[in-house]
Amino acid sequence: MTAMKSYQTVEGRHAFTLIELLVVISIITLIAALLFPAAAMAKRWAAIQNAQAEMAQLETAIDRYKSAYGFYPPDSATTFDNTVNNIPINQLYYELEGTVRTNILGTDCFVLLDGSSKIAVNSVSTAFGANVVGFMNCNKPGADESTPQARNFLPDLKPDRIGAVTITNIVTGDVATISNLITSVGGPAATYKPLGVLGMNPWRYNSSNPTNNPGSYDLWVQLVFGGKTNLICNWNKRLQINSPLP
Repeated sequence: MTAMKSYQTVEGRHAFTLIELLVVISIITLIAALLFPAAAMAKRWAAIQNAQAEMAQLETAIDRYKSAYGFYPPDSATTFDNTVNNIPINQLYYELEGTVRTNILGTDCFVLLDGSSKIAVNSVSTAFGANVVGFMNCNKPGADESTPQARNFLPDLKPDRIGAVTITNIVTGDVATISNLITSVGGPAATYKPLGVLGMNPWRYNSSNPTNNPGSYDLWVQLVFGGKTNLICNWNKRLQINSPLP
């Protein structure tokens, strides 16, 4: 008799009642509702911290450049306000990486010190505006020994921090392909494409007329989460959410 009762008890545990199933589903739904926002928040903060670390690396490189040359890397002032190319680009990548001016198959070019990228001399103004005709951190042909040699101030830059983009100058109609410093964390909003390419989010740089760091430079990047702009910048180390852009 005891064995029969034990058997019936075990058999009775093989199936959930409808109410029990609904309770379990409700609990799972509640847990998911609590976990998804937490996961999104964790992803947001991870992206912000990565961008802040990348900005610190750029700041170090820019300060080393200043120590070597006595001035900050120049910016493309004519494109800063989007009057030439209508996109946020600058030549900071070339200035911090260092270039050599040389001839390649009959074309006068600037080539990065590590040989990873090049840009034709006659494309520099097309990409960065009429005020930019070359790079200061450059080994120039025929220069005497007293001329400072170009240096790479970003030797550990990872490939996901560089974005290649094709520029069409809206004034002249000329086309140039250039490399631009970007953040590895992307937009990260799916619709955020400041360079016209999904996931390619550029670092903005202003040394000719910085509004937040007079006498120095402004450096910033925008991260978009849930329709809100998160501004990572060198004039305020605290995160700026939906603040006015420089």
